Amino acid sequence: MISETQPRYCNNCKDELTGKYCNSCGQRASVHKITFGETFQDLMDTMFSVNTPLWTTLKMLIKNPGKLFREYLSGKRKSYYKPVAFFILMTVLYLLIRAAINFDPFSNSTITVEDNSEGKLLIGAKNFFLINIDKLLFVFVFSLGLFLKLFFLKKYLLAEFLAIAFYLMGIYTLITTLNMFYIQYLDSGFQFLAILVMWGYFIYAMISFFQKKKVLVFLKALLIFILAFYLYFVLAFSISYLIVWINGN
Repeated sequence: MISETQPRYCNNCKDELTGKYCNSCGQRASVHKITFGETFQDLMDTMFSVNTPLWTTLKMLIKNPGKLFREYLSGKRKSYYKPVAFFILMTVLYLLIRAAINFDPFSNSTITVEDNSEGKLLIGAKNFFLINIDKLLFVFVFSLGLFLKLFFLKKYLLAEFLAIAFYLMGIYTLITTLNMFYIQYLDSGFQFLAILVMWGYFIYAMISFFQKKKVLVFLKALLIFILAFYLYFVLAFSISYLIVWINGN
């Protein structure tokens, strides 16, 4: 506890300390030499502590995503995991689990990577797109945010809809991660189950978010997801085509 007779000062900003954390910059009052334990604790604090409450964010995204979106956009930032960080964390989780269970997303005959021995650029672009589809998912974030802005023009800024899209794509990545186990160990014929579940979740999240005129929001959400997914496919394939073309020259 900080002594009232012997004031202490923050090592970072030099303001007087009145508690366990600095009121100005937020650094801990107790700072010692860096250790492995402290480094690990900082990682846990960043990912899972009350400062960045992952579990609260996940719970709200499942139970009441609309409330989370409204509160985050209205300025309640400290209570929830940041949208971009959430998306990145879910992507890292997906990649780690995919590697751990040795999951091959193209082992099913419904999704095939063709032989590129003929040197055809389109086939090469298709192969690149399929192999790197998880790495191109950020394109979906921008297409989804764009169509949300177009269909709900006066509600929020484009940047605010992009923040929502990062949360949504984080959930989609989590759904895809769970779907890997189903495909790997139960039925390999459900390659597209994740996108269908996400479509339903997106509609649910939008109704939860906007609340009023639920039928209209339902119809808009239905169309937004189709258009956003189509634009994502076109843009991601175009990026794949460009990369393959550059590498071939």
